Amino acid sequence: MRSRSFAVIGLGTFGTTVATELSEAGNDVFGIDISDKAAAAMADTLRETVIADARDEQALREAGIDQCETVLVAIGDDLEANIVSVMNVKIIGVKHVWAKAISRTHHRILSRIGVERVVHPERQMGQRVAQMLHNPLVRDYVSMGNGYYAISVVVPESMAGHRVSDLKFGEDFNLRCLNVMRGSHWLSDEESDPELQVDDSMLVLGKRADLRTFSDKF
Repeated sequence: MRSRSFAVIGLGTFGTTVATELSEAGNDVFGIDISDKAAAAMADTLRETVIADARDEQALREAGIDQCETVLVAIGDDLEANIVSVMNVKIIGVKHVWAKAISRTHHRILSRIGVERVVHPERQMGQRVAQMLHNPLVRDYVSMGNGYYAISVVVPESMAGHRVSDLKFGEDFNLRCLNVMRGSHWLSDEESDPELQVDDSMLVLGKRADLRTFSDKF
């Protein structure tokens, strides 16, 4: 996969996590923060860090943000700074703009001004944790958009020995089993209807209510 160019505006916990992951994946990542301390902390991790106020359009131009393919505005503690920064990034012509939102109203504002993807890191992580706490068999829980979610379910003893087709995902639950993993191997790549063993992991797609019905049953 080719490397890409990103800028992350706002180097708090969320911003630094995203920037670090992108950099470790081999991408060119620029970090911007109004705090010299925050920028300095990421200087050895990212290609470049800039101390700048993203509310200043000219400062963003001078930082070369218009050369980045995608910008994430990760400012979360200052609503005005977040929105103005997004507007400036769009004004200078960045093609793909993502932004962090702290409320539904904030989400609507960002959507109205053309943000490609609005993220709610705290809410999304809270949903994932709640699902895993509610049912220990659920290892992970991810929103796929349009009301659909994917969950990773650990196969319990009650499922062991059954084939995937025996669970009647589509008929009884309106779900789809995308694949089954055993250790580091995807079983469905080798067999269309694998027999399940304890601690296999099933990747299941569907709507939240249907997924809850399925996971609660087991």
